[in-house]
Amino acid sequence: MDKKDLQIIRLLQQDASLSLAELAEAVNLSQTPCWRRLQKLREEGIITRQVALCDAERLKLGVTVFVSIRTSCHSDDWTRQFIEGTRDIPEIVEIYRMTGDVDYLLKIVVPDIKGYDAVYKRLIRVADLSDVSAGFAMEVIKHSTALPLGHLEPGLDL
Repeated sequence: MDKKDLQIIRLLQQDASLSLAELAEAVNLSQTPCWRRLQKLREEGIITRQVALCDAERLKLGVTVFVSIRTSCHSDDWTRQFIEGTRDIPEIVEIYRMTGDVDYLLKIVVPDIKGYDAVYKRLIRVADLSDVSAGFAMEVIKHSTALPLGHLEPGLDL
């Protein structure tokens, strides 16, 4: 990966709707070499997909809940049951297995507290959980889907 590839990634992380012509011009390439680089980034799994980012508030999903889960069971069967069960709950948009006191951290997006309560009732039926603790986001201070790239090439201003 070189500076041009990193520029392409940076630009697409900001706006994936850029046309090939716009992208090629922005990185000072003709369209065919730019397209080849883009295809290679996809084939190598660096670019995994392109999506539309939506405004949760405008879609009446104004409540973000971070749920900490503790469990006393860590068997393969329990883990499989938990993963399969939580995957089927669309309001759960992110799931992380953690180190430390919390076993799993979930990000849930719902319209209101009643919506969270419905998700909570489904969640506790998924698997045996020792503790479920929820924190409601009061304000979004920073939100980005763009990954930092500066570490890939020292001195490169991305």
